[in-house]
Amino acid sequence: MHYYKFNIADYRKDTSHLSTIEHGVYRQLIDWQYLDEKPIPLETQVVSRRLRLGSVDEQQALENVLLEFFEKSDDGYFQKRIRVEILDYQENSEKNRRNGKLGGRPSKTHSVSSGLPNETQSKGNQEPITNNHKPIKDKEAIASLSGSTFPPCPHQELLKLWAKHLPHLTQPRSWEGQRQTSMRQRWVQAGKPSSYSPDGYNTVDKGIEWWDSFFRYIAHETKLSTGFVMNDRTWLPDLEWVVNAANFQKIIDGKYNK
Repeated sequence: MHYYKFNIADYRKDTSHLSTIEHGVYRQLIDWQYLDEKPIPLETQVVSRRLRLGSVDEQQALENVLLEFFEKSDDGYFQKRIRVEILDYQENSEKNRRNGKLGGRPSKTHSVSSGLPNETQSKGNQEPITNNHKPIKDKEAIASLSGSTFPPCPHQELLKLWAKHLPHLTQPRSWEGQRQTSMRQRWVQAGKPSSYSPDGYNTVDKGIEWWDSFFRYIAHETKLSTGFVMNDRTWLPDLEWVVNAANFQKIIDGKYNK
């Protein structure tokens, strides 16, 4: 596909928390999947090379975007919305080819589905147009392009849970910028069904229950609550460290269990 509609207002609303680097990575991944009409490769080195990502910050941005906005399958990373729109496009293209073999299109102008009712494209020779961030009612129920249907991250409630279970550790005086970004990404990550969270969660209340249990686990079942002695000094984690993608995964994997 060489063309798709893009709703700037919806995109900004759903991705306002992203850094400039993450915005660039995300937009390139969207274009890539539409253009190639297949998932993003699982091998991140291939992805980094194609997007010309070299620095640590750029690599982290790629990891963050894939984790938050794409789903992982055996074939690669994909977004349901884009996949459905590609299927629509391919079906329409095949229908046009069949019409051509039968002697042309049924009429001079014809409707081209964009996934919305009562919407047509009058130029018969133009490729089907997709419409990002708008409901698509066929094939399967899907989330928005940026995953905005997931409940918003209750930052202040999670900060209270951190203070409740780990009051002796550093309590953040401000929670903005990259800190909020990392927390929201872990909020979405933990909500997806997985080996460590079989049921996941899809409401704020259920999510708060999960994070209450997670911080309790850190406080009572890991060495993080008492820290580590390094160069005659005790190192203690803070919340920003915990919600870092790599550190969060190590905690989940049980690396710091007592």
